[in-house]
Amino acid sequence: MSLEGLEVNHDPLNDQHGTTVVEDAVPDTVGGAVLPFPDLLTKTTLPAPDAPTEASTRATIRPARIRGTLPPRLLRAAQLTRRVATHERTAAAARFTVRHGMFATAGAGILARRGWESRTTARYERMMRAAEAAGQPEVAMEWEQRAAAFRSARHQRRMDLITAPVRLAKSLLVGTLATAAGLLALGIAMAISTHHVGETIAPAMFAIHLATMVVYIASVVWSPMLTVAPAIALLACWNAGRKRQAAPSWALPTNNGGDGEPITPSSVVLALRDLGIAPLRKAILEMGDAGAGMLGPITIAGCGVEVDVQLPTGVTTVEVQNKRRKLAENLNRHEHEVFITIPQAARTVRLWIADSGALDQPIGPSPLVTDATATANYKTGRAPWGQDLRGDAALISLFQRHLLVTGLSNQGKTVSLRSLALWLALDPTVEFRIADLKGVGDWGMFDGLATVLIQGPTDDHVIDATEMLEELVEEMERRIQAPAGTVFPPLIGIVDEAQVAFMCPVVGADKRPYGGTKATSRYFMAARKIHNQGRVVNVLLWQGTQDPTDQNLPKLVREGAHIRASLVVGTEAQARMALGDKAVNGGAAPHLLRQGLDKGTLVVTGDGIKLAPGQSSITVRTHYIPDAEAIEITDRAKAERTAVTTRAATEKDTEEVDPLADVAQVLGDAPRMLTREVLQRLADLNPGFYRAWSPQDLKQLLESVGAAPHKSDGQMVVTRAKVLAALARRDDDAPESDAE
Repeated sequence: MSLEGLEVNHDPLNDQHGTTVVEDAVPDTVGGAVLPFPDLLTKTTLPAPDAPTEASTRATIRPARIRGTLPPRLLRAAQLTRRVATHERTAAAARFTVRHGMFATAGAGILARRGWESRTTARYERMMRAAEAAGQPEVAMEWEQRAAAFRSARHQRRMDLITAPVRLAKSLLVGTLATAAGLLALGIAMAISTHHVGETIAPAMFAIHLATMVVYIASVVWSPMLTVAPAIALLACWNAGRKRQAAPSWALPTNNGGDGEPITPSSVVLALRDLGIAPLRKAILEMGDAGAGMLGPITIAGCGVEVDVQLPTGVTTVEVQNKRRKLAENLNRHEHEVFITIPQAARTVRLWIADSGALDQPIGPSPLVTDATATANYKTGRAPWGQDLRGDAALISLFQRHLLVTGLSNQGKTVSLRSLALWLALDPTVEFRIADLKGVGDWGMFDGLATVLIQGPTDDHVIDATEMLEELVEEMERRIQAPAGTVFPPLIGIVDEAQVAFMCPVVGADKRPYGGTKATSRYFMAARKIHNQGRVVNVLLWQGTQDPTDQNLPKLVREGAHIRASLVVGTEAQARMALGDKAVNGGAAPHLLRQGLDKGTLVVTGDGIKLAPGQSSITVRTHYIPDAEAIEITDRAKAERTAVTTRAATEKDTEEVDPLADVAQVLGDAPRMLTREVLQRLADLNPGFYRAWSPQDLKQLLESVGAAPHKSDGQMVVTRAKVLAALARRDDDAPESDAE
């Protein structure tokens, strides 16, 4: 059997550029039959020709146009269908249908949710969760009180429903009798007036006819109302969804609305005029130049513009600062796109207005990532931390400056703090001692670079971190006592998630707590000592903490930092704790940053970063350095240093303390001694262990060995003979205990 014709057919809708046809070179009069279905192989057996030629027996492959695979009418219909389906009007109609359909569907959900929340405490619970997440306990407490009042009122309403049927029946009976009596009295009056007895029932008959008419009208209207009610309900659902724009973003119409309009003197003046400050509005209307004289030149500043506004008399800068959201909306901007600061000039506010959407765009990578030859100098260099709002590089000097970075959780605190350490690591003279009390590996790349690296959130890690700070204090005191003129290399202690240390409940053997904010708190006192004297001998403390309060960030500690930076925080009170009153009064507003959207954006105050004259703070958008790039930077830093063995904890020698022997030592040759004097001498002998001892602690110790204090001349004393006898008994019992 021979194949005289062989052809491969293709879908004409998917192959518009020709196809490859394998066919026999036979005369046209003897062509093989072709089925009108794509992707089917058709063969036809024909009688062998009388005189086959080389051309007729050799298969050829050549490009060819589609021949008869679909009827022309069906092909044109398919092409027309494709054009109609992809036409802009079809897409617009589809978006219109989806948009309004989703308005109705989502609107029904919105109304159902409103109904549910009106009958339950769901709204109050949602507001309480939001207040707690924002760090506003007072607001959460207020909503909790409202929820309690709602529950009480709801309970009262439900109790009233129990007696409602009886009260309703009484009301109906009384109302019916009163109405009947009234109609009868009115009928009697009419009968007396007209001298006709039939008028007595006229008012009652009128009431009956009126009720009949009302029932008739209701019966006529009821059926159409039932017909129209679903449409009214659908319209109500659609309107609720439309107001909330409850549809996919691709289905919503493009809103040009004025966003992104250029900032002009007239737009600034109009925005100020409509702030709702009566003296400001009156002054602008009375100005001959319509308020233009208040404005300085509008200059381009990074991804926005900047203008100084000199306010008229009677208007304070605080009034304008408190209207930030309204001012932003008047300028067709979002609140986070307008910043108000107080410059050096009197009665003047400085407005920085971002280009619409510019702050939502990420900044470029850090120079530490892009420049493999970057170096650092602790004394003279400045770390590239990010960009300010003007688009200029935000460079910060770390020379002899304590640092505090705070903010809500998961907003970029660790990465911001770590980027400064990564830059400083490129200076081989700098030593790091790091305690990461989160313990998820954010500082793991400093293993082999830092001399101490503590990673973990437990109480044991807090103890190690506290002892690390106490080692820094000892090193600081050693350096202070060194000969004058001695130069010391920088020693940087870093504690990330320092709030864990302040809130630690553990109490040591010396009765001193590790956490807390009292004078006996070991971590607190070590941090205070470093803040007080560490700078002069290059012993510095950097701390990162979240959600600042007086409990997890004491005032003396936060005010001891030379550079204070805050990510987004929940309230203005927290902003004042993080940055201080002066910075917030001058326009610093980390509480107005957007949680989750402004990650890595810091409001910075202090003398380590360049500020404009009269400006108390600056907003910095920090560079994000991922873990992979951070590891590369630390590898470069390790290559420039001698090898470092990183310890996972401090290595303090644990000396054995024998309280009974110490009591015998402080007694000396005195036959007896007052208990308070014994305590004083013990504290002088070993302050770290005995400073927190009380008379009760001493009494328990001596009673346990049979040398209890006793009264002599009305005062409690310790007898030397009893103490020595107790020591002798203990020494005699020791071999037996060992033998056992």
